[in-house]
Amino acid sequence: MIARTLFSLAGVAALAACSPAAETSEETTEAAASESALADVLASDLRSEDKARDEFRNPAETLAFFQVEPDHTVIEYAPGGGWYTRILAPLVVQEGQYIGVGFAPEAGASLGEEFVERVRQGGATFSARQSESTEIPPEKLPFYFGNAIPEEVNGTVDRVLVFRMMHNLKRWGIADSETEALFAALKPGGMLGVVQHRAKADAADEYVDGNKGYLKQDELVALFEGKGFEFVEASEINANPNDTADYEDGVWTLPPSYAKGDEDRDTYTAIGESDRMTLLFRKPE
Repeated sequence: MIARTLFSLAGVAALAACSPAAETSEETTEAAASESALADVLASDLRSEDKARDEFRNPAETLAFFQVEPDHTVIEYAPGGGWYTRILAPLVVQEGQYIGVGFAPEAGASLGEEFVERVRQGGATFSARQSESTEIPPEKLPFYFGNAIPEEVNGTVDRVLVFRMMHNLKRWGIADSETEALFAALKPGGMLGVVQHRAKADAADEYVDGNKGYLKQDELVALFEGKGFEFVEASEINANPNDTADYEDGVWTLPPSYAKGDEDRDTYTAIGESDRMTLLFRKPE
């Protein structure tokens, strides 16, 4: 009788472990662990000079919206100076994989050979430079240009993140090819997150060709959907209703660029950084 009772209790426990409530509890625990890991990275002394931008870039909320987990393989597209690299790489390097991807140097040919060479050198030195700032071995911080992502990477990536870069791809005429490369890199069900300076819905076409930094949200959604992505959701995490998005010098009028120098600097400081759309897309299963 005792043995039978113990067997029955074991069966109940096994069923409970497989129940929706148990699964929900496990998901809650995993979410809490991911949130804690991200909080630790954001508080790191390695980010001492980066933290001043957190109030405008909202990294905790943004990465939570993009559902980035420590065990993910993550591509950061056009990592630039590495502001987000110093968050993403430490977050995923133990259980997952960080990969930097940039646009091909030749894409910036219209900006002159000096710019092209600077992009080329930036790619060549990216891993070493970010190793110094993150204290992560350079071999764990691979970097590829978008037109040369290794075949073995394709179909293995959980998240692709593109921060404030789509306007450049549009004005350089490479939005289609780069988006296609990022789509190929994602695994089925993998997701792509975009943060981009947002134009007003009624902005003139000539203002949203990329050269002012601002793009229309509906047109950007259409671009990704046209490349096979499914639109998941939009968030107002990085919105700024004070941004009129109509400056002669484009988004660079606002901080941190201050294209006009000291002219009306207090006004632009009060506005803050740009109004930004935050979009999430999925590669179909």
